[in-house]
Amino acid sequence: MSYLTAPSLSLFSRDSFPLLSYVGPSQAAYRRRGSRFTVRADLEYYSVLGVSKNASKSEIKSAYRKLARSYHPDVNKEPGAEQKFKEISNAYEVLSDDEKRSLYDRYGEAGLKGAGMGMGDFSNPFDLFESLFESMGGMGGMGGMGGRASRNRAVDGQDEYYNLVLTFKEAVFGVEKEIEITRLESCGTCNGSGNDLLFVWWDRRNIYPCNACSGDGRVRRTKRISLKVPAGVDSGSRLRVRSEGNAGKRGGSPGDLFVIIEVIPDPVLKRDDTNILYTCKVSYIDAILGTTIKVPTVDGMVDLKIPSGTQPNTTLVMSKKGVPVLTKAT
Repeated sequence: MSYLTAPSLSLFSRDSFPLLSYVGPSQAAYRRRGSRFTVRADLEYYSVLGVSKNASKSEIKSAYRKLARSYHPDVNKEPGAEQKFKEISNAYEVLSDDEKRSLYDRYGEAGLKGAGMGMGDFSNPFDLFESLFESMGGMGGMGGMGGRASRNRAVDGQDEYYNLVLTFKEAVFGVEKEIEITRLESCGTCNGSGNDLLFVWWDRRNIYPCNACSGDGRVRRTKRISLKVPAGVDSGSRLRVRSEGNAGKRGGSPGDLFVIIEVIPDPVLKRDDTNILYTCKVSYIDAILGTTIKVPTVDGMVDLKIPSGTQPNTTLVMSKKGVPVLTKAT
């Protein structure tokens, strides 16, 4: 026989409980039923670039260059070319970054963007295109795109990702954690410009890359951040901390910090969406006559009444002993 703890008292079926796919930093957790919400990947990034899942960084970069040149809207005027160009850029942004690629291979698109997140989480595809090709001396044969204007344009910072491991009870009840991240911050030596100025003779000047940041305008530093994890998160849940990602270039906006949750399973209690399951045995006599036994819950040991005439494999429900349901704040 087994018993089940749930956010509210009722008979249940497996399909009646919600599946948590995304957590936002301002979400409110409270105990109630929710509707099932499942995220599926719309794109297969390896297929978009036409590479295998074991492709090297150089193969991914080569595939992106070839496809980006073909589908850039300034060159390809066919309907759908711009959308294809954006898909190629998004795929390259994920697969060219070791951390993002690892998250994508493990959790798919949901692990990167979460539920309800739009394409705005990706870098501007044109900035990504120009930043890659400007290191090659511009984009010859592409109608004069890039050049000096692109090098002076602000570029938003990329998002940063952090994996946070929680115990079973920390995930159920919520917890405050202090984490240490490493990210790119604006260089204090050149104020983010990436340049040092050396004046020669009268009003003539020469510009040299900043020694502190090697001309990038950003330097890598560590920072400690206090994080409030809401009750009810599960493995694969994602917390978003706005503007705590990598600094942008030339005045661009900073990226966001995404904290990916991983929960250590409990050796006794099992989680099924918002329900907590525990299997116990009772004697034949107790099942016929009825009895009261002690059972473990996340709140400690509690009494569970076994009704007389209980049959094998019966499931009993204890109200308000399950996991809070996370919903987006309105």
